[in-house]
Amino acid sequence: MGTFIAAFVVLLLFFLLMSIGYIVKRTAVAGSCGGLGTLGIDKACDCDDPCESRKTKILAEEARHERLSKQRIL
Repeated sequence: MGTFIAAFVVLLLFFLLMSIGYIVKRTAVAGSCGGLGTLGIDKACDCDDPCESRKTKILAEEARHERLSKQRIL
């Protein structure tokens, strides 16, 4: 039972630290390899012109990035 409690506390601490990191950085959790961006692929689909919902998401992300860059302290 002690092992279970110790493992649960370590896992809880891990999630707590990840939450604090997300709150401070305001970025999503990302892998270490860089994903498709390291291969020179900008988007996951092969279409030349993205659909309307994809365009809306891209514009919203660009606006969010611009708003966050204006609000940076450092």
